[in-house]
Amino acid sequence: MALVVASRVTRQTVGVIADGVFKVLLAAVYIVGAAPLGRLLGTPVWLMVVSGLALLIGGGIEVGCTRRRSMRACTRLMIAYDSGWVLAALAGFLVAWQGGSTGGEVWMGYQTVAPIAFAALLIAAAPAQMTSTPSPSRSN
Repeated sequence: MALVVASRVTRQTVGVIADGVFKVLLAAVYIVGAAPLGRLLGTPVWLMVVSGLALLIGGGIEVGCTRRRSMRACTRLMIAYDSGWVLAALAGFLVAWQGGSTGGEVWMGYQTVAPIAFAALLIAAAPAQMTSTPSPSRSN
């Protein structure tokens, strides 16, 4: 009896892929627009480029691991990453609102460190469980 491995593309899988693609596109924006965005955020150009590279790596690994990692692990890591993103954005905004000059660096610093940590945790996450179904037996 032969086993056929079924490949299911769920909304959750599409969401994880979309999240990874968004990170890759955002990385391209950071790298291409490093100088003007750096001026706008008050961050050095090198930080914008390094952040873009980190996002590129993180997003690429996220898309690449979609079929090999459990969607439960991917979703939990995405929630943690996005929660940290919101908190870092809020912290950066509060620093800037109080007149500090490092608000943009706080936010971009998170976007430099977090994608690499996210990618490392995703690589270390439990592998996806492949569902297998028996193929129908052939009768003559």
